[in-house]
Amino acid sequence: MTTTNVDILVIGAGPTGLGAATRLHQKGHQDWLLIDAFSEAGGLACTDVTPEGFLFDMGGHVIFSHFDYFDQLLDKAVGTGEENWAVHERVSYVRMKNRWVPYPFQNNICSLPLEDQVSCINGLIEAKVANALARSPPANFDEWILRVMGEGIANVFMRPYNYKVWAVPTTKMQCSWLGERVATANVAKVVENVLRNKTESGWGPNAVFRFPQEGGTGAIWKKVAKLLPAEKQQYNKRVVSIDAPGHSVTLSDGSVIKYNKLISTLSLDILLTWLGRRDLAERLTYSSTHIIGLGLRGQNPHDTKCWLYYPEDDCPFYRCTVFSHYAKKNVPADDVLLPTLRHGDGSAPEDAAPRPGPYWSLMFEVSENATYKPVNLDTIVEETIQGAINTQMISSRDEIVSVYSIRLEHGYPTPSLERDAVLDVALPWLKKDFDIWSRGRFGSYKYEVANQDHSLMIGVEAVDNILHGTKEFTLLYPSLTNEGGAKNVDLVFDR
Repeated sequence: MTTTNVDILVIGAGPTGLGAATRLHQKGHQDWLLIDAFSEAGGLACTDVTPEGFLFDMGGHVIFSHFDYFDQLLDKAVGTGEENWAVHERVSYVRMKNRWVPYPFQNNICSLPLEDQVSCINGLIEAKVANALARSPPANFDEWILRVMGEGIANVFMRPYNYKVWAVPTTKMQCSWLGERVATANVAKVVENVLRNKTESGWGPNAVFRFPQEGGTGAIWKKVAKLLPAEKQQYNKRVVSIDAPGHSVTLSDGSVIKYNKLISTLSLDILLTWLGRRDLAERLTYSSTHIIGLGLRGQNPHDTKCWLYYPEDDCPFYRCTVFSHYAKKNVPADDVLLPTLRHGDGSAPEDAAPRPGPYWSLMFEVSENATYKPVNLDTIVEETIQGAINTQMISSRDEIVSVYSIRLEHGYPTPSLERDAVLDVALPWLKKDFDIWSRGRFGSYKYEVANQDHSLMIGVEAVDNILHGTKEFTLLYPSLTNEGGAKNVDLVFDR
């Protein structure tokens, strides 16, 4: 058994861990080490490749940013210009009532059948009056929906869709996380849009986004890792236990790493359980995510659609991304010969001989929670394919040439009613008593600052806190971080 000593140990080479390592390297701090259980960098922002050559991310990741530092780092790692980045305008819809409703739904109810328009407008007006008379803030996400949008929009879209995303009822979720994550509804604008039969689709920070031309989202983080000294990165190193009082971790190969400070991106519920605080861990809630990818032969029939939302029960997925639209190299080249595995309806191809493309692809996301929304692993892929037919994403005769599926145990950190009370105890306790900075999408469990840009900056700011005692702005002030889509220019990546 070997023992290594290091000043600052970083566990996890996803965006948060790489942000921390980048900042340590930038600051000239010499005594640090980054470890990860997998064979390469990326974490939950990695990209898989099927045997047939189709790329699939671990969810609907796109690049938009609240931080100059993040933009500068990615430009340094990946490069700039259209040879490295594809830039897209978001084209998103909600699929319901056998039609496409432009996103965000609450601004575009003019696209609904007349009876639903009436129900939604009545609910909005009633909600505006009720909210004006309310004497206390909403107690949960469900109450927030009713206060802001009313019963009509709640029943038609917000309740069913959010249940499909979070896999828990909206009554079990808090509402302090919302910010720019959920568009509110302007009653006057909604009524005007209905009367004018006008749609609006430009809301939100990701109305324009970029995506790497090659290698998927995972390529970004592998290139960020290449900016760092190779000798300070160790992969295939899985942590199996942490001796917090002794400031050491034990790896699966029996080796031990002793540290003075630890930045951990391990899921907080797992870390707390290891350290004997199951009472806190069990009060945190998360959902698992199933990623199902389909590689198809033919031309993409969905024009410039990017990602699409599904509140109804005619499909198991809550979101579908037309992944081939993001970058041509997300699918094999047209001249690659591939056999048809099956048609959409499951029937065998008339000819199993390999044939050329062109090719296109779809990526579906399905949520799971053991208590509220279980998923059958044996049938979820077939249910997804049938759902794709039901929602007209594919036809029964489309040629499927590649099928991908993976289950991510930790998919979404749920902003549950108890979350903040746990974080208010756990994060300061870990830092004060054990010199552990638990940070990242699941390390700090704050979905509202869990995009790739947020996650990277949380790692950067954790290092600044360790080295200089500065406040961790992104972690502590999510609402201000996201406010108005303003770009944070305080930190600069020194190229």
